[in-house]
Amino acid sequence: MTNPRIQESDVTTGATVWLTGLPSAGKTTIAHELAARLRERGGRVEVLDGDEIREFLSAGLGFTREDRHTNVQRIGFVAELLARNGVTALVPVIAPYADSREAVRGRHAANGTPYAEVHVATPVEVCSVRDVKGLYAKQAAGELTGLTGVDDPYEEPETPDLRIESQNQTVQESAASVYALLSERGLA
Repeated sequence: MTNPRIQESDVTTGATVWLTGLPSAGKTTIAHELAARLRERGGRVEVLDGDEIREFLSAGLGFTREDRHTNVQRIGFVAELLARNGVTALVPVIAPYADSREAVRGRHAANGTPYAEVHVATPVEVCSVRDVKGLYAKQAAGELTGLTGVDDPYEEPETPDLRIESQNQTVQESAASVYALLSERGLA
């Protein structure tokens, strides 16, 4: 039996847009700008911010390779769940390891859920100047170890769906390029 309150036009295709990059690369800022653009056009959007996920969904996890992998898999599970139910999940998360990101992509592929990996390829020198959370300053002062891209690895995506050099464009331009990718794929 069909639910009369749900119209065919109400059913939308969701997708996961995974924005990976160093701390302070601009991932979250771009995600929020893109979310606003998608919502203006009536899209159902959620931003799964890495810091919020660590506080609520992955509380208790540290920053070992294993814990980082577990964190990324949890986020990937939630993103895929949202996306397969018609929500565009924007995921600004460092996700430093290629195999962790590939596992998330694989989960999406196995379920036929659209997925796009966006590498926010901001150089560490630019990120350390932005330093929105003070992490680079703490690392330089010896108060923090294990900072991704400085004294902990970050494996850059070899073939992302889109690479953004945020230091060379405005936030609006960066969000527009992700929006264009989604439009090309019929997801915006």
